[in-house]
Amino acid sequence: MNRYAALLRGIMPSNPNMSNAKLRAVFEGLGFEGVASVLASGNIVFRGQDTDVPALEDRIQQALNQELGIGGGTIIRSYEELRALLDTDPFPGLTHGRGTYLIATFLKDTAKAPGALPAQPDPRTRIIGYDEAARAFLAVIDNSEPGKTPDFMAWLDKTYGKDITTRTWLTVERIVKKLAA
Repeated sequence: MNRYAALLRGIMPSNPNMSNAKLRAVFEGLGFEGVASVLASGNIVFRGQDTDVPALEDRIQQALNQELGIGGGTIIRSYEELRALLDTDPFPGLTHGRGTYLIATFLKDTAKAPGALPAQPDPRTRIIGYDEAARAFLAVIDNSEPGKTPDFMAWLDKTYGKDITTRTWLTVERIVKKLAA
């Protein structure tokens, strides 16, 4: 049985239709096993027989839209992909904290991978790289100025639209820990 994490885009925990219980119920209704949530920001881990990830993303997104009116986006990664990403240790010596966010921005399987990394978009972002296997941009964001979105995030949105979702490195670690259990 395959272990997966669904990274849902646009989840707002304050919306009653986006509660972890309702999200888990959709996955359970699709017949997945071991369904659990990680934090309250649209991270669902589950087990299933499916191996066609783009079809799996579409199936889950259709169910979320039909049952809960959630139209954001669904990106799936396997336990093995996320474990391998963590094992690369892309942020050696860095710590995720209030002013400095270590982030991974995941692209859908169907999104076109970047030919080259963008130039450093602003002084508040340091692009670490692009992990081809996990299909994820890795960056360090200076988050010390509340309410300001770095140009890198705007570039990602402009380039990839709804075919991306960003998680902090701490969240990725928590997802992998839950998948391993």
